[in-house]
Amino acid sequence: MVNVKGVQTNLHDQGSGFPVVLIHGSGPGVTAWANWRLVLPELAKSRRVIAPDMLGFGYTERPADQQYNLDRWVTHVIDLLDTLGIDQVDLVGNSFGGALTLALAIRHPQRFRRLVLMGSVGVPFDMTPGLEAAWGYEPSLAAMRRLLDIFAYDRTLVSDELAQMRYEASIRPGFQESFAAMFPAPRQRWVDAMASPESEIRALPHETLIIHGREDQVIPLQTSLVLSQWIDKAQLHVFGHCGHWTQIEHTQRFTKLVSDFLAEADV
Repeated sequence: MVNVKGVQTNLHDQGSGFPVVLIHGSGPGVTAWANWRLVLPELAKSRRVIAPDMLGFGYTERPADQQYNLDRWVTHVIDLLDTLGIDQVDLVGNSFGGALTLALAIRHPQRFRRLVLMGSVGVPFDMTPGLEAAWGYEPSLAAMRRLLDIFAYDRTLVSDELAQMRYEASIRPGFQESFAAMFPAPRQRWVDAMASPESEIRALPHETLIIHGREDQVIPLQTSLVLSQWIDKAQLHVFGHCGHWTQIEHTQRFTKLVSDFLAEADV
């Protein structure tokens, strides 16, 4: 737990070397650990890995006014880097975290070396039934089980134990209250609010790896196709037989892909 300019911020910090920050998605009951628990120890073999719970998520403090927006999340990440005394990092953003990654790189380009966007929000698209179900989640074990079936292509990953863990996380004190305050209906406006302008995305100078699951029911594959066209130094990798959980459904492949991409800049 780190005091980030007055915000008590929960984070995981492992390994040594050039730092990479992992930004989680926005599903109910999400934490950095839930998103990155399989990836974090592998990446930490070759670099310093920092995975925070973003403002209002997980075990990080929730603002009293329950107001959330891209500006506030961007400030939280920059303040975190300043608090840790880190000038520059690589950045990996999952879904909602992808939108935040784009906004950070646009507003503070010198603070970031390479970008990885995974099932990313951040460009215009029509609200999907899967994202509507995620943002409109009302806590129950049955609802969480249905939601996990949407997130994962491989249903064997959706165990009763995982559903129970994520459900229990979603009903911890303060979790659902802050989550409900982030993306109230009508929810298309929040997709639009997290989109960065095309001209600013096209101007990004960063080497960028874009990753998406072909069967993603939450964020459409088209968003990554668009990003791959807009970002000049982009490469796109699409995993078949994969939903919204690339880092969980294809952990070894995902980790190798990201590790090799980031290592190119270590030379």
